[in-house]
Amino acid sequence: MEFHIRCNPEEISRYVFVPGSHARAKMMAEHFQECRLVSDSRGYLVYSGMVDGIFMTVSSTGMGGPTTAIAVEELGHMGADTMIRVGSCGTMQDYVNVGDVVVATGTFRAGGTANNYLPIEFPAVPNYDVTAALVQAAKRLDLKVHVGLGSAGDAFYAPRDPSSRDYLKQSGIISGEMESDTLFVIAALRGWRAGALYANDGTSKETKPEWGEEAFRRGEENAIRIALEAMKAIAQADAAAGA
Repeated sequence: MEFHIRCNPEEISRYVFVPGSHARAKMMAEHFQECRLVSDSRGYLVYSGMVDGIFMTVSSTGMGGPTTAIAVEELGHMGADTMIRVGSCGTMQDYVNVGDVVVATGTFRAGGTANNYLPIEFPAVPNYDVTAALVQAAKRLDLKVHVGLGSAGDAFYAPRDPSSRDYLKQSGIISGEMESDTLFVIAALRGWRAGALYANDGTSKETKPEWGEEAFRRGEENAIRIALEAMKAIAQADAAAGA
């Protein structure tokens, strides 16, 4: 049994969703059939169940790289090898509205946890097949997504140089969040598949606007639907390939 996620390996699927939010983990679990809570320990809320006949797990990770690293490592120790982060983000770009969904193609490494795994020169990129599955799932569901690069850092309230935001915006960075760099780097090192998508919650330099809450909740549900559809497709492809 792992130190923090206290459950047995047979209770964890190889297909796992890793939202930061505990509330979002519960929302995803509501889409499972035969769902059961398998662990509620040290801030990790883990549910497993069936999605159209496929065994899946969702585990909240909390905020930031350190808790994310513990979650994905322990889930991997118990057999998980395909992980999709279903998160929230802010945005660098004016064309991204509150509630819009972003599919990550890579992450600018502004956090610290992943540096303990691989040097900063190593790119934080998701698995291609998982990313393609997310984009294709959005198309099947007729849901709009932005596809591109994001940024992830560990310190939400740290002082920031305004010029750094300007050059990130100019270089096409779409999203800002706190976990994807850690997920992508650890997955690469361990040989796992990982991807990520986020609903834009309207985070600005200072605060989240109350007026955007309804739009964000719609986007959050869209991101969940896309992730579930993508994971089903991945599992079905694995089964067809005998993987």
